[in-house]
Amino acid sequence: MPLPLFLLALAVFAMGTSEFMLAGLVPDIASDLGVTVGSAGLLTSAFAVGMIVGAPLLAALARSWPVRASLLGFVLVFSAAHVLGAATGSFTVLFATRVVAALANAGFLAVALTTATRLVPPDRKGRALAVLLSGTTLATIAGVPAGSLLGTLLDWRATFWAVAVLCLPAALGVLRGIPACPPAREGTDEGPDLRAELARLRRPRLLLVMLLGALVNAATFASFTFLAPVVTGSAGLGALWVPVALVLFGVGSFAGITLAGRWSDRYPGVIVAVGGPLLLVGWPALAVLADEPAALLALVFLQGMASFALGGTLIARVLYEAAGAPTMAGSYATAALNVGAATGPLVAALALRTGAGTLGPLWASGLLVLGALLIALPSRRALSAS
Repeated sequence: MPLPLFLLALAVFAMGTSEFMLAGLVPDIASDLGVTVGSAGLLTSAFAVGMIVGAPLLAALARSWPVRASLLGFVLVFSAAHVLGAATGSFTVLFATRVVAALANAGFLAVALTTATRLVPPDRKGRALAVLLSGTTLATIAGVPAGSLLGTLLDWRATFWAVAVLCLPAALGVLRGIPACPPAREGTDEGPDLRAELARLRRPRLLLVMLLGALVNAATFASFTFLAPVVTGSAGLGALWVPVALVLFGVGSFAGITLAGRWSDRYPGVIVAVGGPLLLVGWPALAVLADEPAALLALVFLQGMASFALGGTLIARVLYEAAGAPTMAGSYATAALNVGAATGPLVAALALRTGAGTLGPLWASGLLVLGALLIALPSRRALSAS
């Protein structure tokens, strides 16, 4: 894999830390800003909505921009949004900064996904995606637990400041390592016009894999966003165990995305056939065994692995199915991921109000996976390598 791909992953690490870090900070933010835990959890949805809107919008705007300048600008705007978020005492302002940060993240990821696939041969898109998204999984291993620990020892604002600072070496990596234009455009004519690229969204196979990716990611975010109350409530563990649970989820997700990167190009159907049922059983099992700390921690690891193996494979299929949209394919993948990231916490917040209480999000995740499998079952051919 080329070095610029790993430099992109560094920036994704910084942004992934921000996207996932609220899983360990929701209770503190709610207490400090005087809102409910469910309302604080909607900050995750605000971020995801910004990603959904921003991915296609900014990818379309950035079609004619120099790639390096686009990526650098997105990283710096992302950092500035976290500075403002760390300084505010208003939940409304914090909510707005999450949307702005999400727009910057969306623009970056949409351009980065497209650029990453141009840095490798056409049949290695899954491997390139795995390297790029390893920044996200490493964020769940190191960045998010560190942020949770920092929030526990100091406060949630310290974590926002840390993310803002973390963006600076990522910006330097983009500036020093990414070519001004993607390799595919050097010395060649422009690709298809925007209308032709948007027309790819009429393809049933593309819409199918986007929908499946969104459902699986919704299940992941539904439970991950509200994992802290499960650890400290149902399992009866102390607050310092929340970073431990997040590390385990992150290690599992790194293993899952690595597995997906190795096999998803050739055997996507196998990963769906194995990973889907594991997730379907795993989320309800986590709800049933949440009061057993050892079982809880083991299942958190396994669910992280299965979620990212399956989710990563489905997003790789989005890039394959959108191959005729060279500048917009990354935005389609980003939008699919974040439709799920927006929907999951909303569903989970509603589930918190049921009799299941803090375990409601885990049951909701199981239902979301069930929906994905029921849709995928009659459409198995669309999930095969092409």
